[in-house]
Amino acid sequence: MVEHDVKDMKLSRNGRTRIEWAAKFMPVLESIKERFSREKPLRGIRIGCCLHVTSETANLVISLKSGGANVWLCASNPLSTQDDVAASLVHDQGIPVFAVKDEGRQQYYQHIYAVLAHKPEITTDDGADLVSTLHSKKRHLLPQVIGGTEETTTGVIRLKSMEKNKVLAYPIIAVNDSYTKFMFDNRYGTGQSALDGILRATNWLFAGSTVVVCGYGWCGRGVAAKAKGLGAEVIVTEVNPIRALEARMDGYRVMRLMDACRYGNVFITVTGDMNVIDRRHMLAMKNGAVICNAGHFDAEINKKALNDITKSKRELRRFCVEHTLNNGKSVILLAEGRLVNLSAAEGHPAMVMDMSFANQALAVEYILLNRDKLGKRVYKLPDELDRKIAELKLRTMGIKIDRLTREQAVYISSWRLGT
Repeated sequence: MVEHDVKDMKLSRNGRTRIEWAAKFMPVLESIKERFSREKPLRGIRIGCCLHVTSETANLVISLKSGGANVWLCASNPLSTQDDVAASLVHDQGIPVFAVKDEGRQQYYQHIYAVLAHKPEITTDDGADLVSTLHSKKRHLLPQVIGGTEETTTGVIRLKSMEKNKVLAYPIIAVNDSYTKFMFDNRYGTGQSALDGILRATNWLFAGSTVVVCGYGWCGRGVAAKAKGLGAEVIVTEVNPIRALEARMDGYRVMRLMDACRYGNVFITVTGDMNVIDRRHMLAMKNGAVICNAGHFDAEINKKALNDITKSKRELRRFCVEHTLNNGKSVILLAEGRLVNLSAAEGHPAMVMDMSFANQALAVEYILLNRDKLGKRVYKLPDELDRKIAELKLRTMGIKIDRLTREQAVYISSWRLGT
């Protein structure tokens, strides 16, 4: 048995079937895995992964291993691990996994250290905790790192800050910046899975409710659209005037969060920033308001402030805690303010993670092929690889599209031809 720290190895059988089920809906990644199995482009490379340990992630790390890599995996969020999937990866695939759902902060970082102990040459991150720990606590390991990939918006923001401040020690491919990632994973994946998490935690009826979406990036767009589709009235709050204007043009009410507190039944944060829902907002909310977060870190809801104004609290359902406030009203916090879609549900559907993890797999290969050309910067995966993933996805869906004729290609690329 390989090195591991998972909840219960007896769960591996159920995890195996979940991984197989997800694989049925990830044909693009499957085609990459088949090529990796033949060509072994990652032969002997040590890859340290800090990702949500789900059935979809399992298919990514299996693909990396099929390419010849030695892979170690830990969780990128204390509540997002699927324990049966973790057990199956260890038992059935021989992949070392260090992840337990509901792990505390200390155990969470112990698991990151366990991955770093194997001196990864490539890092694959979701939120940049692995990269930041490597740069702050394990700097002696940095010289052997060839490059890394980053999955999510919050992580890319952190990494671009590191680049700007000239502390980034190796190149990173921002997988989140690929069109086939953020336009689909962030919008359709987060949009659906965030509401799925709320439904599983509360059994809420969205029809007739007022849903306040804090942030109108790609994730916010998806959450707002899905909530509207379920019959909710949607209010969007923003700090960016262009996004606020877009939300209004898309048919949503737009206002300041403090004003929205008078109307909202359910509040969902998707900004990537901290203290978006703060003390004054919670005190102003209607009695029984539900608050939750679909951003990567649990900083978007000021939990310290919530505890300071809480007179008593009780768990009503799994992932559903009612806080009775000093003013006599109550608010209901879901999933400890962590990613509600991965904490209270299963995260994004495999169909959309197919493209996201295809980007991850190809990004790892790209780093190895271009290791001598990449500087200590955050890069976008080349557009041709992005288009290739889209073409593969369309093909698996049985969709054919038109191609430019030679005459059209010349016309659209020429500055001489016009009126």
